[in-house]
Amino acid sequence: MSGDANEGAAIGPLDVTRVMAALPHRYPMLLVDRVETLIPDERIVAIKAVSINEAFFQGHFPGRPIMPGVLQVEALAQAAGVLAVESLGLAGSGKLVYFMSIDGVKFRKPVEPGVLLRLEVSFVQKRARICKFAGKAYLGDDLATECEFTAMIADPPSA
Repeated sequence: MSGDANEGAAIGPLDVTRVMAALPHRYPMLLVDRVETLIPDERIVAIKAVSINEAFFQGHFPGRPIMPGVLQVEALAQAAGVLAVESLGLAGSGKLVYFMSIDGVKFRKPVEPGVLLRLEVSFVQKRARICKFAGKAYLGDDLATECEFTAMIADPPSA
């Protein structure tokens, strides 16, 4: 047993400032507004407040606004990025979390403006540079989106 008394202890809630410290994304691509719970090396529960003011709703679709599925998956990936950065102690290191693969994506319910999209992501496998995650996005108790994805921790590209 390790001597760290905080190991596995839940942290949160984390506000958007702490989210931005973990992720390089900024408006309009920052898709995590708050972290409700984060258990290092295990899982995260985060929130994306879906507003009618999101730029993508202008064209997707006029008269029937629906959050694009790829952005739902991106929101899950960003939540996973926060989980990875916090679990691996990478905050402030400049390291980035890059998508490598996305598997088994299923869209179950449309995500419309005015909802809180709950992002639940857990580690399936964790290594120093490669992590595999399982993610689910919920509207209340209803499953909206689910997928598995793999990401790589790496240095940002040189300018």
